[in-house]
Parts: sequence; C-alpha cells; structure tokens
Amino acid sequence: MSSDKTGTPTVTSTDLIHHGYEPPGGFKSVVPGIFKASTVIFENTAALRSRQWKDKSGYTYGLHGTPSTFTLEERLSTLDGGTRTLLVPSGLAAIGVVGLSLLRPGEEVLIPDNAYGPNKDFARGDLKQWGVEHHFYDSQDAASLERLINERTRLVWLEAAGSVTLEFPDLVGLLAVARRHPRITVALDNTWGAGLAFNAFAIPTPQGPQAVDISIHALTKYPSGGGDVLMGAITTRDPAMHHQLNMTHMRLGLGVGANDVEGILRGLASMPLRYAAQDAAARRIAQWCEGQPEFAQVLHPALPGSPGHAHWAATCGAAAGLVSVVFDGERHSAQQVDAFVDALRLFKIGYSWGGPVSLVVPYEIQGMRRHGPFATQRGTLVRFAIGLEQVDDLIADLTQALQALDTPA
Repeated sequence: MSSDKTGTPTVTSTDLIHHGYEPPGGFKSVVPGIFKASTVIFENTAALRSRQWKDKSGYTYGLHGTPSTFTLEERLSTLDGGTRTLLVPSGLAAIGVVGLSLLRPGEEVLIPDNAYGPNKDFARGDLKQWGVEHHFYDSQDAASLERLINERTRLVWLEAAGSVTLEFPDLVGLLAVARRHPRITVALDNTWGAGLAFNAFAIPTPQGPQAVDISIHALTKYPSGGGDVLMGAITTRDPAMHHQLNMTHMRLGLGVGANDVEGILRGLASMPLRYAAQDAAARRIAQWCEGQPEFAQVLHPALPGSPGHAHWAATCGAAAGLVSVVFDGERHSAQQVDAFVDALRLFKIGYSWGGPVSLVVPYEIQGMRRHGPFATQRGTLVRFAIGLEQVDDLIADLTQALQALDTPA
C-alpha cells in the first residue's frame, strides 16, 4: 500500500492482486466447488519440479486438471462402471482421441454401418489420409464382423443403439468375435445407454460378464440434460490404455471450461430420474405410433418388431428416449413428410437429444446404410427425441401434425 501527497494510504492494484486474506477451510455445500484456472500456483520450485498431474495427485496447469474436472471424471467413471475417465470438448472429440491414440498407418478400424455419421466420416477423411483403413460391418450380424477382421485390424467400434435407425446390436456376439483377437481394442459409443441402460464393462453373456475396453459418451446429451453444454468423455478400466489416451489428449491440448463442468455436475444428480422419465415417455409414444397407419414402421429397441429387439432384451434394463418412424415412400413423398415435421408445434426441429425439449429431424433412408434391413429401403425416416413435456401433449401434437400429410405432393 502506498500514500498520496498528503500521506493518506491509497490502495493499489498490487494490494488487490496479492491480498493476504484467505477464507477459512471446511466449507461444504451440495454442489462441488468450481475452480477456474489456467495458471496453477506452486508453493516453491521443488513443488514446481515434482508435482504430477497424470495420476491426479496434484495440479500443474489448468489444461491438465482442476479439482472440478477431477471430480467430474471420477463420478463419470462410477456411472459407466470404469475406473479412469478423460474429459473432452464433445462426443466427437472423444471418438477422435480414441482413433488418434490407438491407430497407426497401415492398420484398420472396423465400424458398424449404423454408427454415428461423423465417426464414419472421421474414418473416411482424416484416418484415411493418415494411412489408416476402415470397413463398415452389419451390427446385427457377428459373422459380418468376423469376415472383416485381419492381421491389420486394431480397433473395433460398437454403438448401442444404432444412430437414427436404432437397431440394437448383437453386443454379445460382436464381443465374442473381437475377443478371439487379443490385439484388438473394442470401443463403445455409449451415449444412448448413458451408463444406465447397461454396464459397458459388465455386459451379460452366457460365459459371464464381458467388458469393452473403452466407453465414450457425448455428455452433451443425458448427463447435461439442458441442451446447453458440449462435452464428451472417454472411460476405461485399463491403466496403460488410459495413459496412452491421456498422452494423446495432452498433446492435442484438449480442455473443457469450468462452467461446462459445473453444468454436467449439476445434471448428473438428476440424470437417472430424467432418463427413466424420457424412457417411459418414449415407450408410450412408440406404442402409440404403432397404431397409426401413416407410419410404415416404428423403430424403438423395446418394441418386439424393432431390429435388434432380442439383443436389447438380453442386455438392457432401459431404452433411452428416442423413437424413429418410417414413412413409405410410395405413399408419402419427402415433401409431405417435411410438411408433417413443419406442422409440429411442441417438437422443435433440431439435432441432439437428452434435453427438456422434444426434438424432431427427418432423414432420407436411401443411401443411409450399406448393410442390414435399411440397405435397400426407400422412404423417409423421422427421428423423435422425447423431452420432458407431458406425453399426452406430445401425442396431441403428433396427431394434429399428421393432418399435414394430406398436403398434395
């Protein structure tokens, strides 16, 4: 503190920046403390040189972890049945880190044909230009995977349920095939299951529980629950694999914002309740859709007629909040289906899911798939992501929107 010309003490920026007050310890609240930092302060040079972040025993730089990110990672590990988790800026970033960490030029990755589109695009684009080959297999047919495995195969992706078309894969059969090849790492996109529909690290099989090596999530969906946070996670049980992923994560300079961490931590507490509510609502809407003649097919893993239902029944105890319906292309044109989507009032047109607002997106089926029941099918598919509105209100909205199908093509 300095003085002015009269000798009166004046406050300076140094006084404010290096203020000596420290609040008392022992403060606890319902919500974990949120720490925002790029720079982390060390007590002395010995601490600077000795402190480690890789095992979460200390803090070195905000990019490598804070009490907030470490807390979220540990809770996500518990949710998913793993032991070690990394946070990344999005679900797609999680897919990218796995591929970049585990694959080398001359090796191959096998991806289900009904996987999340950007996962397939990453293989077609970036991995391809770096010398990594890829092939797509039928997730309903374990023999389809077996036929593609060769000495160059290093990574097999699973996804449950399939993107948009919601076929539930033969996880038991696919894992049995992959596990006959010890060099192969199995990664699962577990965004739909969210750690609640089934345990990725203890999938029931006739031979006992079977585990994937890596489970990734788009935390943007159910863990956030608000439709306002982008984040992803990579979870494993293997310390060596976690270290390998962690080093790639570090070299890419990936980090997440403290406010986003706060949003996910807040959402986790209510996620099981929201997931169950949206699951129940989606099942009721799927059953209602089955009674509507305008829909040629209703896709939802819990429906007996939906592709992969038997696999879902053998593996899962829940089914998320997504429902897709198929319109016969000979009865309803793409323009008529667009009119139906545009006529919806409560369902908003938009990508993603897991938030409070119900969403809808139309897709042209032709060309979406090379394998499985939709490989030769034509028509338009509409995916509904069920939010937290009253189910009767959503059904009333669907009912009134169906009238738009009478619009001339």
